[in-house]
Amino acid sequence: MRRFWALLALLLAGFSKAPDAPAWSEPTPPFRIVGNIYYVGTKGLAAYLIASPRGLILLDATLEGNVRQIEASIVSLGFRLRDIRILLNSHAHFDHAAGLARLKRDTGATMLASAGDRGALESGTPPSVVDYGVVAFPPVKIDRVLVDGEPVRLGDIAMTPVITPGHTPGCTTWTMTAVERERRLRVVFPCSLTVAGNALIGNTGYPGIVADFRRSFVSLAALKADVVLPAHPDIAGVLARKARRDAGDLDAFIAPESLGHIVADAAKAFDVELARQTAAARRSGISR
Repeated sequence: MRRFWALLALLLAGFSKAPDAPAWSEPTPPFRIVGNIYYVGTKGLAAYLIASPRGLILLDATLEGNVRQIEASIVSLGFRLRDIRILLNSHAHFDHAAGLARLKRDTGATMLASAGDRGALESGTPPSVVDYGVVAFPPVKIDRVLVDGEPVRLGDIAMTPVITPGHTPGCTTWTMTAVERERRLRVVFPCSLTVAGNALIGNTGYPGIVADFRRSFVSLAALKADVVLPAHPDIAGVLARKARRDAGDLDAFIAPESLGHIVADAAKAFDVELARQTAAARRSGISR
């Protein structure tokens, strides 16, 4: 319930300018999560490194100004930047995609993205109407478009994209299996589910947003996850779980109930925000 009210407060507050938070740029030491998955992001924005003997995959790049931190974190873990073969993205918002262009230049990696977010990534401008205005970011060339449900493979890594639009038209949830202490764990990197300033009524840049959100809630609710690693780490307490693991709880990252709670809370918050925007639209004479 606490998570629900926190999400609701964010949605009802609205944004008078581009959303930002000091934690989004605050460094945090990189660490291994489970299996071959590493955290290399900041305190408030996640970037995940997945390692194999054939090379590395990096999911999300956070802010452009964080790239140096991310690269330093990767090197400090003993990896080489030139071994990053594939860049992936959860969704085309500046706080998760602004660093992709620089990382692509620095590593020479192949950039993969969903069809729904390709235009935003290559233009640096998301299409949806939001209450904080247009927040552009450096565009990045997409080398290959993802196929929903078709795994991206590198060595023994197989990351499967599940397109879960709403937050953005091509919002992409990723799933994979990791092995920790001889146990196979289902890992889900859920795409963001918050409305986060999106217009749900009269959104000329994204007219199908409401239906997309509703379909994505159903899709994500059907997924099973032992470990949940979102683009905003606080949503699943990623750093808090790391602290618990360091204190001796070896299963701190294993939480099979976590994804269901996140989806249910987000769906409730969505319904509240849709009702609020619908009432406001009726008062002003705006239709869907």
